[in-house]
Amino acid sequence: MKLITPDYYDDFTCIADRCRHSCCIGWEIDIDEETLKKYRNVSGDFGIRLREGIETDACGTHFCLGEHERCPFLNKDGLCDIILTLGEDYLSQICTDHPRFCSFYSDRTELGLGLCCEEAARIILFKQTQTKFSVWNDDGEQELPTEEEKAFFAKKERLLALAQDRSKTILERIQNLKNETGAVLPDYSIEEWAQIFLSLEHMDPAWEMALKKVKEKNFPAWRAHFPETAMEQLLVYFIYRHVSDPKRNLAGPVLFAILSVFIIRVLFDYFCRVWEKDANEKLVEVCRLYSSEIEYSEENTERLISLLEESCQKNEGSEEFRHE
Repeated sequence: MKLITPDYYDDFTCIADRCRHSCCIGWEIDIDEETLKKYRNVSGDFGIRLREGIETDACGTHFCLGEHERCPFLNKDGLCDIILTLGEDYLSQICTDHPRFCSFYSDRTELGLGLCCEEAARIILFKQTQTKFSVWNDDGEQELPTEEEKAFFAKKERLLALAQDRSKTILERIQNLKNETGAVLPDYSIEEWAQIFLSLEHMDPAWEMALKKVKEKNFPAWRAHFPETAMEQLLVYFIYRHVSDPKRNLAGPVLFAILSVFIIRVLFDYFCRVWEKDANEKLVEVCRLYSSEIEYSEENTERLISLLEESCQKNEGSEEFRHE
């Protein structure tokens, strides 16, 4: 099996207590069976504490979140007591993997870093060179890709190349991506898109408030300075992550990538008006918020892609988002 990664993949290191949005707060943390066996064998006071901090219900086995939905092993300094006491080998698989994601195929696994982590977002957004993808590991024992997968990989490589064609502007690249897949965008205004996103499930009040403000006022898109390299990296990220099913028409996931960049762009413009923060940190926060609310809800992602697929099937809509 081959492991494919973007060239920034190994640049990531968890910033632990320096993280402003800890993944140990607000998320249900599952415990895999292998790790659970380790926890059952830990002796002493910490072993007792471990087992008292675990619960099993209809959804599986996970840590019992405490006040403000904090993991019971996240200490007051923002560090993990499991790592401090037992070492990283005792982390649950989900804690070890986060914020990494993967897509499985017959001959390969594609790995990446998720935008919901602020440090991963910094690495992705501020990369100045084009993103390359390479074989990170190959154990030599692999199945051959199907003909369907071969065609899919070739098409995906083509899409990533179009997104990174620096002889074209970002809007020209987006148009080329649509032309390549026959994708057609619904003719919705910014306010209408905001309402669609408000209709999805949401967690963070800041996300809901921002969408409501965008819906109430027409904040012009493409206004505040947004580095073109950052938009390129976002396009590449969303295509790499969500164009992941050889059996699915490419138009829906590609439009999801384009829509994601557009909405992030609009919200960035809004937050630039209301936040007194460094512009780079505003961009990181908007991307982190978008990813947490949309990408990390399978229901939200699927609803948006399905909506965009329906638009393509009807072959209705404009070639650009309306900005008036």
